[in-house]
This record gives sequence, C-alpha cells and structure tokens, in this order.
Amino acid sequence: MRIMTLFMSLLAVLMTPNALAKEYKIDSDKLTIGITLQPYYSYVKAVVGDKVNILPLVDAGFNPHNYLPQPNDLKRLSQMDAIVVNGIGHDDFALKVISAAQRDDLVVIEANKEVPLLPALGQSVGQGAVNPHTFVGLSTTIQKVYTIASEVSKLDPDNAAFYRKNARKYAKQFRFMKRDAMLSLGELDTSGMKVATTHNAYGYILQEFGVDVAAVIEPAHGVEPSASQLQETIEKIRASGIDVLFYELNMPNRFVDTIEAETGVQLYRFSHMTHGEYEDDKVEVEMKKNLETLIEAMKFAAANQAKSGNA
Repeated sequence: MRIMTLFMSLLAVLMTPNALAKEYKIDSDKLTIGITLQPYYSYVKAVVGDKVNILPLVDAGFNPHNYLPQPNDLKRLSQMDAIVVNGIGHDDFALKVISAAQRDDLVVIEANKEVPLLPALGQSVGQGAVNPHTFVGLSTTIQKVYTIASEVSKLDPDNAAFYRKNARKYAKQFRFMKRDAMLSLGELDTSGMKVATTHNAYGYILQEFGVDVAAVIEPAHGVEPSASQLQETIEKIRASGIDVLFYELNMPNRFVDTIEAETGVQLYRFSHMTHGEYEDDKVEVEMKKNLETLIEAMKFAAANQAKSGNA
C-alpha cells in the first residue's frame, strides 16, 4: 500500500513540466545510465567516458542515511535505460523508487553482486546484515568497476571493448594506490594495532591492511549511541588499549569529542565519498586521502606500541 501511494504521487509529477530539480543534458542517441551515490558516478564515468549519458537519481547535497524518495526521483528514473545501485544498503531510497516505477524494461545493475561482503557490526545490528560501504575499499571498488563494465557491455555490445579497456585502466589506479601505501608502511609492525570506528564503514579498507576493528561506537549505522552504550564503549576502549578512532569526515559525530576526552584515543577522519558534488575523479581523490590518513594512523599506532613496550 505504501509503495502504491508513493507511485501515485510520483506519477502526478511526471505530468508536470520542468519538474526536475536540476536539468541534465541528455543525448537521445545514447544510452542513459542512472546512479544513486557519488562513487558510482565516478565508476560509471571512468568506464563509459562520453559514450553514455550519466544521470544521478538525486541531486548532490542529500544525506543518504535519511533521504526519503521525492516525486522528482521517478521523473529522473523514467529517463534511464539502466541504473547502477549499491543494492545492499546506503541507497535503499533508490530501491523504493525503482519498485514504485514498475518498469520491466529498466535494467538494474547491482554493482556488489560479485563482491565478498563483510558483516555489519554494532550493538543493534540485525542478524545477517552486511556492511554496505564497499565503495570505501580498494579491492571492492575494482570488482564493482569490472561488474559495471560487464553489464554496460551487454547493453551496448558495439562498445564493449572500449568499456572493458577503461575498466582495466581505472582499476590499475587503485592497485597502484595499494602498492604505494604498502611500500610506505615498509616493515612497520602494526600487528598489535587496535582501532575503534564510529560505525563499521571502514572495514573494507582496513582489512586490506590487516587492521581489525575492536569496537564500533554506533549501535547501528547512523544511530547515535545512548548514554549507557557510550559509557560501555569508553570502558571497552580503556580496557582493550585501543589506539585509534576513525570517524566520518562529513558527518556530525557529537560523541567523538567525549570519547577522545575520556580515553585519550587518537582521532582520524575518513571520507565516505557519498557527500558533495558528483565528480569524475571523486573516488580517486578521496581514496588517496583516506590512504594517507590510514598510513598516518598506522604509523602512530606502531610508535605508540613501541613506546608502551619500552616503558
């Protein structure tokens, strides 16, 4: 019933001239592929170049944690031949719009269908929930780009070789990033490094460098901890000797300062890449910054452990 109500309200807007919040240039001779989150704009652009129209479902500036579908979203969707979705969380709003559209001809490209997923962590996370933040990882990003190239090639087989070549070229950047990060760390011993995160968004990138998450602050994704949950986390950080707390660059985390003051843990910020404008190079730029942050944090943790060992 709720989907039908959404469908009827969105259908009315389809009849309204100039209903789009922002006009995007659409070449009617090309395929139009939609995206739901900023990282997917970068992925798709890297693969298709100028051979395909790329159309965001929602204008930049929205918060994917609490966004509710709007009438204009269905109008956008009506212009798409296909849409690339995260599909495992973080863009649930898009799945509602797709369901409401009732379009059998729309191709939904599930970017994460070949990605090995991590379980979601948190005190209130449901059983079987997965970590949706695959766009923060290096290997996961590479796999998703290959999946996108493969699926777009099915829609436009004449340009399949072009798409696959671009995917390989794009993937190479992330392989080089990981190599350079590993070289920067050298023989640094971070085997005893213990970290906490505001939520487990960073699990994919941390696992690539052998870093385990010892504590997750938010009981569930985007949910602030209660006073008792926060106190429990503070006690856990004190007891386990956690060195580092990673938190989100573009989101308010009011409890982070409290944790820092109570435990002395070192704070580092990661980008989720899902804020700001849709940009061709957003993922490359912000991934590099995240890796620089991670290297800095790992070097701090190693120095901290060495200091403790000599005390």
